[in-house]
Amino acid sequence: MAHVEVAPEILRWAIERSGKSVDSLHRRFPKLAAWLDRKSTPTQRQLESFAAATYTPFGLLFLPEPPVEPLPIPDFRTRRAETLTKPSGDLLDTIYLCQQRQAWFEDFAREESLEPVRLVNSVTRTTPVPQAAAAIRAAIGLDLDQRRQLPSWTDALRHLIHAVEDAGVLIMVNGVVGSNTHRKLNPEEFRGFALAHPTAPLIFVNGADSKSAQMFTVAHELAHLALGESALSDAEASVFPETDTEHWCNQVAAEVLVPLSLLQRELRHGESVPAASARLARRFKVSSLVILRSMFEAGVFSSRERFWTAYHAENRRLRDLAPAPAAGGDFYRTLDVRVSRRFEYALVASTLGGRTTFGEALNLLGFKRMLTFDNLAQRLGFTG
Repeated sequence: MAHVEVAPEILRWAIERSGKSVDSLHRRFPKLAAWLDRKSTPTQRQLESFAAATYTPFGLLFLPEPPVEPLPIPDFRTRRAETLTKPSGDLLDTIYLCQQRQAWFEDFAREESLEPVRLVNSVTRTTPVPQAAAAIRAAIGLDLDQRRQLPSWTDALRHLIHAVEDAGVLIMVNGVVGSNTHRKLNPEEFRGFALAHPTAPLIFVNGADSKSAQMFTVAHELAHLALGESALSDAEASVFPETDTEHWCNQVAAEVLVPLSLLQRELRHGESVPAASARLARRFKVSSLVILRSMFEAGVFSSRERFWTAYHAENRRLRDLAPAPAAGGDFYRTLDVRVSRRFEYALVASTLGGRTTFGEALNLLGFKRMLTFDNLAQRLGFTG
C-alpha cells in the first residue's frame, strides 16, 4: 500500500490535542517515532487508524502546519491559568458538537416558527440580583414551594433540568465527549458553558463533576443566557470571581436556588454551620454546598476564609459519600440527559418526517446503528 507524506508537526499536534502520550500510542503504532523523525511515513490505513486513535479529523492531518484552535465562545473561566491559554481537544470537540446541535435546532425552530425563548435577554448586568433571579425563576417556571415537596435535592436537580427544558432551553449533561467513554471531561478545566440564541439557547453541564456541584452550574449558565451571552465557565459556589459578570452570575445563581430573604427567615441563632447547612439543604432541596454559599451571602461567616474552610470540608464529605457510578443502566434514559429531551424529540420527528437525513441524525445523536435510532423513536412514541 502507498505511503502518505504527513508533517511531523501535525502528528505531534494531534497527539498533544488528544491528551495521550507518545509512549501509549507507540504500542499501537510501533513506527511512530520514525514518523516523527521523518525516517518513515505511514500508509493511508495507518494514518486513518492514527486519526481515530487521536480523535483527529482525517483531513486535518494533511495540513502543512498545525491549525490554531481558539475557543469559539467567550472564556469566563477564572482559575488555573494553564487551562486558560490552551483548551483541550476534549473541551473543543464538546463545544463543536453542541454548536452543531444548536445550528440544527436553529433551522428546526425557524421551520416550526417557534417563539423566542423568554429567558434569553430578559435581564441586564444592572438588574439587581434579587430581581434578576426572580425573572429567571419566572421564565423557567421554577416553583420553590413545589421543589420543597420533592424527596431530595437530587430529585430537585432533575426537576430543575426538566423545568429548563420545558422553558425552551436545550440542556445537555455529559461527562464524556459525545458518546466516547474513553474521553472523560475534566471538571477542573470547565464546569459548563452556555450558547445563547433567541430560539435555540443551549446549556452544557460537565457531567463528570459532582452532582452537588451541577445544580449551581445550571443556575450559573441560566444567568448567562438571561444576559443573552455565550460563555465558558468554571462556576463553583465557593468562587468569588474578579470579573464583574462572573461575580454577578454567581450571586444570581445562588439567589435563583435559595432566595436570600427566605434563607434569612430560616436561620437559627446559635446553630452550628454543619447542622444548619444539613437542615437547610433538606428544607430548600438544594445541595449543602449551595446552602453554604447562601449562608455566606447572609453574613453567617465572618470571613471568606471561614467560608472556604467549611465549604471544602463539606465538599470532601460529599465526595466520600457519593456512590460509585453504576455500570450499565438505561441507555435511552441516560440519553435524555446527555443529548436533551427537547433536542432528541425534535430531531427524531424531523428525520421521520423526511426533513433531516438519517445520516445527519445518527451523527448528531452519536449513534452508529439504525437500530438504536429506531428504538429511540419507538421509546419517544413514534410508531410506524
